[in-house]
Amino acid sequence: MSPKAMARPGGRSARVQEAVHAAVRELEAEQGREALTVPAVAARAGVTPSTIYRRWGDLQELLSDVAVERLRPEEAPADHGSLHADLSAWARHFLDEMASPSGRAYIRDALLGDPDGTNAGQCSAYAADQVEVILARATERGEEAPGVEAVMDLVVAPMMYRILFRPGQLSAAYADHLVQTALTSVAPPR
Repeated sequence: MSPKAMARPGGRSARVQEAVHAAVRELEAEQGREALTVPAVAARAGVTPSTIYRRWGDLQELLSDVAVERLRPEEAPADHGSLHADLSAWARHFLDEMASPSGRAYIRDALLGDPDGTNAGQCSAYAADQVEVILARATERGEEAPGVEAVMDLVVAPMMYRILFRPGQLSAAYADHLVQTALTSVAPPR
């Protein structure tokens, strides 16, 4: 993906990005994925196809950019009063959203149009930012908490692997098991 597509542009550039992203979502909802072509998206967005090619390169990179925006969390993780409760609720929600048919489609799109790994890194950063909020909250409460990377390795990474390659047996119990493993890894022996 071009650096221009990842930046949060302002002015006309932001309006073009917003119109093109909306056109992709609308066309896909109305006519299905098969209707997504650069000329169709450009016509719906009110821009020329060359605008899309110049900014995104091709349809797959555009779909990847749209997917990354759709995967961006809309709000901070909820505060349930403890690290275990916060992380469990977040992990269940993350698993539910990412394992859904639309979540898996967005993940595939984000990765397919991502030749340099920028989008994958951005999606990972979204998850890490959410985990960081949960861990900081726990630390403020005086709870012992693992590091962000430990949670990414012990909770997020196994979920993503299963979502992409072994989608069976994805449940709240699985998310809870991963959280318990992560929290046990930092708890002092008793």
